[in-house]
Amino acid sequence: MIKGISGDVTVNVIASIIASLVLLAAGFLWGKYKERRKYGRNLEDYDFYPFTINRENFPEFNLKDFRLGTHYFLKNNDYTAARQLIFIGEQNNVRAQLEPSEQKVYARLFEKYEGKKIADDTTEYLENYARIVRLIGKSFPNSGIEILLHNLADPSHSLIVLENNVTGRHLRDGTTNLLIDLKKRQLLHEDKLNYELNIGARRFKCTTIPILRKD
Repeated sequence: MIKGISGDVTVNVIASIIASLVLLAAGFLWGKYKERRKYGRNLEDYDFYPFTINRENFPEFNLKDFRLGTHYFLKNNDYTAARQLIFIGEQNNVRAQLEPSEQKVYARLFEKYEGKKIADDTTEYLENYARIVRLIGKSFPNSGIEILLHNLADPSHSLIVLENNVTGRHLRDGTTNLLIDLKKRQLLHEDKLNYELNIGARRFKCTTIPILRKD
């Protein structure tokens, strides 16, 4: 009789542990789902990402895709991607390019996602990284090692900090297909991008380390 009771207790304990693990896993997955719903996806994950690569291998702002994005995010909530779209719009003076009716649509989007705060939030987030780039550059002057910081939220004006310039680039220069290459590396679970850059007769070895922001 005692053995039978002991066996029942053991079975109940195991069942309770399994149930707790199932609930824990379910809670974790639900939490990740809610986090995804709260922050959303990155803008480049959408088909209407408003940049195309031109013949010179540089990104060009695409107004048609931008308009598609404004209409989509008015009807569908995505905090991250919508704010990235607004940031791109402001950097590319989109208000002057839109028709009056589309300007009203963009104004509604701007208000819905608190567009006034976006540029300040981005600047604040990148400021520490910008400071690191400046300090490293000033600590090793004339080293022949160029250190720079890109903000890929706006690929056509991405270069925001530049130290020890050896390639002849300028602030607010656009990137080439860096964003596309980084997305490929993410799919391969690689945390950095190594590549070769040829400018005239000069050849440079480059390493890009992405900084990912969830929100």
